[in-house]
Amino acid sequence: MSREVLMLVDALAREKNVNRDVVYAALEAALASATKKLYDDADIRVHIDRETGEHETFRRWLVVPDEAGLQEPDQQILLFEAREQNPNLEVGDFVEEPIASIEFGRIGAQAAKQVILQKVRDAEREQILNDFLERGEKIMTGTVKRLDKGNLVVESGRVEALLRRDQMIPKENLRVGDRARAYITKVDRTARGPQIELSRTAPEFLMKLFEFEVPEIEQGLLEIKSAARDPGVRAKIAVVAYDKRIDPIGTCVGIRGSRVQAVRNELGGENVDIVLWSEDPAQFVIGALAPAAVQSLVVDEEKHAMDVVVDESELAVAIGRSGQNVRLASELTGWQINIMTPDESAAKQTEERSTYRDLFISRLDVDEEVADILIDEGFTSLEEIAYVPLNEMLEIEAFDEETVHELRNRARDALLTQAIANEEKVENVALDLKSLDGITPELLAKLAEHKVQTRDDLAELAVDELVDLTGMDEESAKALIMKAREHWFQ
Repeated sequence: MSREVLMLVDALAREKNVNRDVVYAALEAALASATKKLYDDADIRVHIDRETGEHETFRRWLVVPDEAGLQEPDQQILLFEAREQNPNLEVGDFVEEPIASIEFGRIGAQAAKQVILQKVRDAEREQILNDFLERGEKIMTGTVKRLDKGNLVVESGRVEALLRRDQMIPKENLRVGDRARAYITKVDRTARGPQIELSRTAPEFLMKLFEFEVPEIEQGLLEIKSAARDPGVRAKIAVVAYDKRIDPIGTCVGIRGSRVQAVRNELGGENVDIVLWSEDPAQFVIGALAPAAVQSLVVDEEKHAMDVVVDESELAVAIGRSGQNVRLASELTGWQINIMTPDESAAKQTEERSTYRDLFISRLDVDEEVADILIDEGFTSLEEIAYVPLNEMLEIEAFDEETVHELRNRARDALLTQAIANEEKVENVALDLKSLDGITPELLAKLAEHKVQTRDDLAELAVDELVDLTGMDEESAKALIMKAREHWFQ
């Protein structure tokens, strides 16, 4: 019998071009599965000797912590009981007991063959996938093999990949047999069908297409720093040259537009704006908003946003059709861009100035003139006045040293008073809210001020409500609310 096992393993390994260990593992799984039927829900392990072909069978129990209790009594054993048998055992180890092995013939030749062939097929599929991924390609070029619920299955060699409907360029009509080219976004080894997922709408696809067309990128003379797309319609890429002799934009465009046209043809005629990348965020945003001309801009580092002022006649160009230009510029630069006219900018600045003036007058007990001096010098909060380096405040010509010290002391007293008030507000806040990940003392005080005192109170808020209450950005607000709701689904 043992000789037959060795011969079977060798034959299958050669036929399917897989390692002999894969076949052994499949055979062990088949024997374990058959043995399991004799022991109800027991955990069975089978080991085949690779030299002799003889096999041994063990029933085993997983060692679990004493406090956890037995969730599956037929497959688990408590730590203290396991250590009675072997003092060296730890949680996660197994206690094994040899049991009678069934004969290979008794498990049913057909059942064994099915398990073995399935394992071999899985290993074969894994090998094909690994061979493909080892090539390190980010773009897959293949043929549309079939339709699958509106999605496309693309085949390249023996590898299949899935191109979902929402990852295709709008109005694109790919049919079975057509050539398809797409960016590899994901590899899911647990998927039953195609394990590679593709996208023709990802910004990375656009960047890779330019790499194919522009040799200077591969040579390291040029780099595409970022890209943003409205698939099939318009895109923007930011480029930088590391050789001063190279014009980055002209290099990407190519002679008579040949390079950019090749990319456009692959993307269904998508227009591509090529802009210069800059380390200076303001300069980068100005370039990204082209062809609109920017008059001025105000940078808000804390909110990672910019107020960009353009002339009334440039407003439509800056915003673009359905907000396309400003949206792509925001995605390209990573900054939130707010487009406004000079009048809107002036009105906003007047409103902000009034808010800061009221804050300083009421909290520092100063007159309007002193408040205006502070605003003109760039102060926008009590924290800045209280803790900015002393020498910076002493440089303000309108204030003498005594006035500076007095302002700093008043600011610190006001902050201390506010901190005490905040502590009083949060006294009634439930522990489940105080201990929630992402909750800061400042945020807790703002929530308490608006009667949000429990985790459920927070969980019931809409994202826009939390943004209005706290001033936090939309993504952070969404993440915090989902965190607060986690216990609802556990």
